[in-house]
Amino acid sequence: METAKAVKTNIEGFEIRFAVIEDVPLILELIKGLAEYEKMLDQVVATEEGLRKTLFEKQQAEVIIGEEQGKPVGFALFFHNYSTFLGKANLYLEDLFVKPEYRGKGYGKTLLSFLGKIAVERDCGRLDWWCLDWNTTSIDFYKEMGAIPMDEWTVYRVEGEKLQGLAKLWE
Repeated sequence: METAKAVKTNIEGFEIRFAVIEDVPLILELIKGLAEYEKMLDQVVATEEGLRKTLFEKQQAEVIIGEEQGKPVGFALFFHNYSTFLGKANLYLEDLFVKPEYRGKGYGKTLLSFLGKIAVERDCGRLDWWCLDWNTTSIDFYKEMGAIPMDEWTVYRVEGEKLQGLAKLWE
C-alpha cells in the first residue's frame, strides 16, 4: 500500500495527509458518515470504483485525511474552481467531516486551516463552500474562523433527467 507523508499539526498526535488510491474505501466510509450526519445517507450513490476513477485517475478533486495517532478521524474533499472577477483559481471545499466522537478537539479547525494554507500556497483568491441552513453548529464554527455567509446568492442545480435534457438542447 502506498502511503502519503503526513504533516504534523499543532495538535499533539494529530496529523494531516493527502489521500492515496488505497484510501478509497475509507473516503467512501467518511462520505457516508457525513451524509448520515446531514440526514442524506439515502442520497449517496458514490462507489469505490467511481471515487477511484474521479479522484485518482481523472484527478477531479483532492482529499486530505486527518489522523489521530495514525487512525483516520476526518477528511476534507476539495477542488479548484475559477473566479473570472479575480482572474485566478480558488479552492472549493465540497466536504469537511470529523467523526462525532472526535469533535471538540480542534481537528475541524485544523483541517480548514490546512486548506487555507493550500489555497495561499497555490495563489488562490479564496476558499469557498456551502453549508446547510439548519447546521447552526457548523455555521457558528465557520463564522468564528472568519467566513462570511453569501446570503445574496442562490444556489442552482441541474441534475439527472433535467441535466440530460439540457445537454440535448445542444443537439
